Amino acid sequence: MTSRERLLTVIRGEIPDCVPVAPDFSNMIPARLTGMPFWDLYLYRKKPIWEAYIECAKRFDIDSVMDGYFPLSFPEQTAGGPPWETFIVQRNEERIVTQRSYLDGKRRVWAANVTVYYVADPPTWSVVPGKIGLPAEPTVWEPLEGICEVDTGPEGFKRVKALMGDQGLVGTWLASSCALGSPEAILNYMDHPELHETWAEQRVRAVDKRFELIQRMEDRPDFLTVGGSGTLVFQSPSIFRQLALPAVKHAIELATAAGYPTQIHSCGPETELVKIMAEETDLTIIDPLEIPPMGDCNLAELKRKYGHKLVLKGNLHTTEVMLRGTTDDVRRASIQAMRDGAQGGRFILSTGDQCGRDTPDDNLRVMVETARTLGVYDANGNLPRLPTA
Repeated sequence: MTSRERLLTVIRGEIPDCVPVAPDFSNMIPARLTGMPFWDLYLYRKKPIWEAYIECAKRFDIDSVMDGYFPLSFPEQTAGGPPWETFIVQRNEERIVTQRSYLDGKRRVWAANVTVYYVADPPTWSVVPGKIGLPAEPTVWEPLEGICEVDTGPEGFKRVKALMGDQGLVGTWLASSCALGSPEAILNYMDHPELHETWAEQRVRAVDKRFELIQRMEDRPDFLTVGGSGTLVFQSPSIFRQLALPAVKHAIELATAAGYPTQIHSCGPETELVKIMAEETDLTIIDPLEIPPMGDCNLAELKRKYGHKLVLKGNLHTTEVMLRGTTDDVRRASIQAMRDGAQGGRFILSTGDQCGRDTPDDNLRVMVETARTLGVYDANGNLPRLPTA
């Protein structure tokens, strides 16, 4: 099977030729392998990060599940609002800091937060200027020039799908499982209980609007995402149910009726989220199922309880195994993950969130090789080549 065929087979609940393998290296490893300063990818877009990712997926021959790395936008959703411009408010050998601004008559208005672009790390968004020693409103700035034009609309998405080809699937977001994503948002939530119902309704309406635009596309996504990093980090399960779940459920219902698989990526604690999604929705895929201490997932237990309903994707430890471990460590962990999650299908071997920038290439290659050679299925969904414990 091609990678695309393998993934589609798993999503349908059928048995593929072997366990699909898709280590999460959405940003840092692809950026490193270009040899370019990271800000050239994220800020100046000399090579957009999603193109670097596809090159990386092909380099390591993974079964790519490209879940929202391409920032698909529609003019209908970006029109209106102030005429924002972006300026550089600080630069040195290690970082470039940008801040948005617009003119209100003769008065210049500055955004409350800045973005920090690093030479060798992904950017940090929504940073309060004071946290990095900058004033809320800069006294000096320079124009941001040299940005490469990139089409992030439907035609750009079509191009990305063509670049991906048979290496995997390309999705885009429809909803987010994160209604609160910062300490400031939590305080706002606590201060305004009278707005909670309105916020939840607004999120549902936003799903309807975006879904309508997606349906108009000539070349549509292979799947739709409804997740968000750290869903149960800034939100308790009860807050998630109150603010985010109505829109997530609605998105899954719309997507399922139209034939789209759906996916949640949510790093951090996720066991309760897996339970909710399996018992209350028709979600297709959930990842990364992190183990303690970063998460709280037990892959074997989740497989036993929910493997008949969900495609589980995970969950090698990104630090102790992928970054610091040897190739033998990676092989052992891959075998154990397949023992825990792959019997009977509905499983994608992956990592517990994004691999670090300096993850050895050989560790990625061994992970893929182990799935291809030992994760071979028989007609009954068993893995006869997999070593026993």
